[in-house]
Amino acid sequence: MSPPETDADRGRDAPEARPDGGYSTAVGTEAVEATDLDSSESGESGVWYRQLLVVAETEYRLAVRSRWAVALIAIFAAFALGLTTFSGASVSPAGFERTVASLAVLAVYLVPLVALAFGYDVVVGREESGWLQTLFSLPVDRAWIVVGASLGRAIVLASATIIGFGIAGGFLLLEFGLAGFDAYVAFLLATVGLALAFLALAVLVSTLAREKTHALGISLLAWAWFVLVHDLLALGVISALELSDAAVSVMLLANPTGVFRALVLGTLGAAGDAGFASVLADAGLSTPVLIAVFVGWIVVPIALAALAIRRRRL
Repeated sequence: MSPPETDADRGRDAPEARPDGGYSTAVGTEAVEATDLDSSESGESGVWYRQLLVVAETEYRLAVRSRWAVALIAIFAAFALGLTTFSGASVSPAGFERTVASLAVLAVYLVPLVALAFGYDVVVGREESGWLQTLFSLPVDRAWIVVGASLGRAIVLASATIIGFGIAGGFLLLEFGLAGFDAYVAFLLATVGLALAFLALAVLVSTLAREKTHALGISLLAWAWFVLVHDLLALGVISALELSDAAVSVMLLANPTGVFRALVLGTLGAAGDAGFASVLADAGLSTPVLIAVFVGWIVVPIALAALAIRRRRL
């Protein structure tokens, strides 16, 4: 006959009590603070803001703990340092601009792939691990779960992009000096925007997909379309047909990599006069317009994912 169950035995698997009267619900090694996510306090201002920060902080800690931040920095720094070391550009402002143009070509292929790989499992992966079910059981709007998780990963990805490419920028600064360094700063900021745009696309894919393998496959197809296929088709259509400037602008803005090229090559002058640069000149888009479209590529997919998560069934 087994001994009677005590209060300690019954509370062994129960949520851990907190001094403020709340409790923590653990899933694996993670804990979600239910008091901070309690949206039932409708009369208290800033509840949504606390929910967003709690989810973002949790996602940030998960990414850092899983060594994603270190891996991203290492990837960006290794490729950027390798290209700048063997670029062979002369020590002059023109040489600096040619090096930045080469880095922009590298970023167009590398950054979207890394961003999609980093974000494709942000929702569907958490569902398979059981963490998403716990969050959905709490009184918190599902939209803030998506936005908070995206914000947490965006902080990690943006920081890794700045540090990784910033290391190469430091070596360029030592070699070339301050002359022309403003072009590298513009490239670095545009690269962060490119990374966040494809992270937003990955979040949307992860929200719509039902399995991680499906999300990974769709993400790879998205990379192939935006990085390889779209530009080839656009250049072919522009070469074969006499399109208006508005049509050329629409084709350019329909691809975040095109917006990235326009922002970077627009700061390089003669160093960017090759291939796609002539198309950019014909489009005649201003920098504020390009930045606004870039922001749209970041915000719109996240907003669509926030709407789609409300219809997701676990």
